[in-house]
Amino acid sequence: MSVFKHPGAFVRKLAVGASMAAATMLPLSQAAADTIKIGYMLPYSGTFAQLGEMITDGFNLALKENGGKIGDYDVEIVTLDDESNAGRATRNMQQLVSGENVDVVVGTVHSGVAMAMVRVARQQGTILIIPNAGLDAATRQLCGPNIFRTSFSNWQPGYAMGHAAYERGYRNVVTMAWRYGAGQESVAGFKEAFEELGGTVTREFYVPFPEVEFQAQLTEIASMQPDAVYVFFAGGGAVQFVRDYAAAGLKDRVPLIGAGFITEGTLQAQGEAAEGVLSALHYSEALDTEENQAFRQAFHDEYGKYPDIYAVQGYDAAKLLIEGVNQAGTKSRDDLIHAMRNVELSSPRGPITMSRSHNPIQNMYLREVQNGENVVIGTAYEMLEDPGTGCAMRDVN
Repeated sequence: MSVFKHPGAFVRKLAVGASMAAATMLPLSQAAADTIKIGYMLPYSGTFAQLGEMITDGFNLALKENGGKIGDYDVEIVTLDDESNAGRATRNMQQLVSGENVDVVVGTVHSGVAMAMVRVARQQGTILIIPNAGLDAATRQLCGPNIFRTSFSNWQPGYAMGHAAYERGYRNVVTMAWRYGAGQESVAGFKEAFEELGGTVTREFYVPFPEVEFQAQLTEIASMQPDAVYVFFAGGGAVQFVRDYAAAGLKDRVPLIGAGFITEGTLQAQGEAAEGVLSALHYSEALDTEENQAFRQAFHDEYGKYPDIYAVQGYDAAKLLIEGVNQAGTKSRDDLIHAMRNVELSSPRGPITMSRSHNPIQNMYLREVQNGENVVIGTAYEMLEDPGTGCAMRDVN
């Protein structure tokens, strides 16, 4: 299946018919009775374009593996490049929901965009599946019966790493992150777990997002000599931080630990500087399971490349939808929501179930960079459930 990309604009429809598969029905949907209409609202241009593509490829692979249909339903897909632009997110979401009358929306990567999508979904009752954005609010105070996530809450990797850090004997840790939602929520999760067990976060450093100048903080950290440094950075910022950390002479003196994004998709650029970095995340390409090996081979056969965590999250978004429709036996919205929240998946990442607030309950793996690969050396926290603080859904089992 191809996805048509028009950066900055609403994108074309693709009627899939018997070649693909499907999702849900919403009260306002004008789709044919035998068709389910899906709206992809993902970044196809800009900084996160590659992530949007991988999520799309993962989702489409799951649909193809299902034989092109779910039950008796064909599928029609609409794509929209959200450009990771939070200022346009409400309008874009409304275009999909009210303009295109999609049955379900899949998106997105950027937490600021996802916040607007969640608000519209809550107002309209549209089923929304979040395949990446980790903003805690989506499955906490802004939760809704129609809102599901197949990635993680920002709290989860941080909390898991807090447990792992204490178990490894660290007692005094310094944290460092970008000063924005994901960074602050990740640090909060780490601090919660670490201090519950008796550890101390002696200092929290923040730099403005997306600044990549870290020398002043690294100099101060070197003088403090903590047991470890916990960080949240991703992408180019993660590359620069890990390189600077090693260049400052800290790599062999103070263990560097973090949420898994510090070394996710960045190892080639980080090179030797990343060796030994510990992280917690819900997936590793090196995870040695039958499901992961089969998924990786199928993905490579289909696209000529190997999947990353974003592809897994897209794949599982489709699997959640597929299993929900299969179990419900219908595309009726209420029946489908009830079925989706009771789905259990055997994912490439391991088992997944949905929490009360529709966030994945999943393993958080402890990973160490060895020879340029995130090797799983243990489970930082088994089947970790986000507490769903502030979530009040009356019609949740």
